[in-house]
Order: sequence, then structure tokens, then C-alpha cells
Amino acid sequence: MVLLDERFDPIGTAPKRTVHDAHTPLHLAFSCYVFDRDGRVLLTRRAIGKKTWPGVWTNSFCGHPGPGEDMAEAIGRRAKQELGLEVTGLRKVLPDFRYTATDAGGVVENEFCPVWVAEAAADPRPEPDEVCEWRWSAWTDLVESMSRTPFVFSPWSQLQVPRLAETLSVGAGQR
Repeated sequence: MVLLDERFDPIGTAPKRTVHDAHTPLHLAFSCYVFDRDGRVLLTRRAIGKKTWPGVWTNSFCGHPGPGEDMAEAIGRRAKQELGLEVTGLRKVLPDFRYTATDAGGVVENEFCPVWVAEAAADPRPEPDEVCEWRWSAWTDLVESMSRTPFVFSPWSQLQVPRLAETLSVGAGQR
């Protein structure tokens, strides 16, 4: 993983297994929301065996680029690994997103995490160790669910969706 300073400049690397703990250093990540041709967004439920936030609903997928890896390539790689999806139309929509959150087990997320949107022409074939459920949802339904029951969603998606709702115009297949 790429470690960052407070200006989001790379300052080193570390293996992922050594980074996510109670003292997680700031590091580079990404979040991606995948839409289908009908304008529905893909939601995933994190596998029960995940180290952080197991079993919660979240955006389509997240990940970390490797040292020197182009962000768009990292997103494409992760879409294939986690969801078995080819994504197209990749676009950065929240370039400055950063968050910290602590899960019930005490593991801290501390990420500079630009948010992207993409398109997919097929249903996912998720890796069971990553995703235990998925569904396509109307964007307006996600925004409504997030406002009524935020506790069933990941903390990063709780922060991202309201900002995306202001940024994206989604409906009738348009973003």
C-alpha cells in the first residue's frame, strides 16, 4: 500500500496486512460506484469474513493501488478480482475524498480515497471472500435508504453518497 503524508504525497509503502489496525497510517485508496445501462447502481454487501465492517452494505467496490500503479488500472484490476466485472467509462467524481473511521473491533480506516464512477454491461460474479450479496438499485432508492438507515452501510459510503447526490444527476439512465 502507498503511504501518504498530510498533503497526500507518497512517503513510502507497506504490506496491506500490516497497515489496517488501531493505528492505521494515512494511505491511498479508491472507491468506485458502478452503474448499469439503466442507470442503476451496484451495491455490494461485504463478506462476513472481512477484517473491517463485515456484512455491511457499501458501494460497488473499493481497493488500493499498488506502488506506481495507475489509478485507473488499479480500479480495473480490482473490479475483475472482486466482482468479475469489466468496467468502462471510468470517471473521477470526488477527487478530494478523505475519511477516517473506526470499526467495532477497533480497526481504523485512514484513507485518501478519490471516488470514481464506472459502467458495466453485465451482472457481477463476486469473489465470496469479498462480497456475500449484491444488487442493482435505483440511485434514488440508495439515497433514500442511506438517509433512513445509515447504520447498515459502510462509513465511507455514508459520507460519499450525500456528496455524490449533489454531484451526479442520476435518473432515467443519466449520470
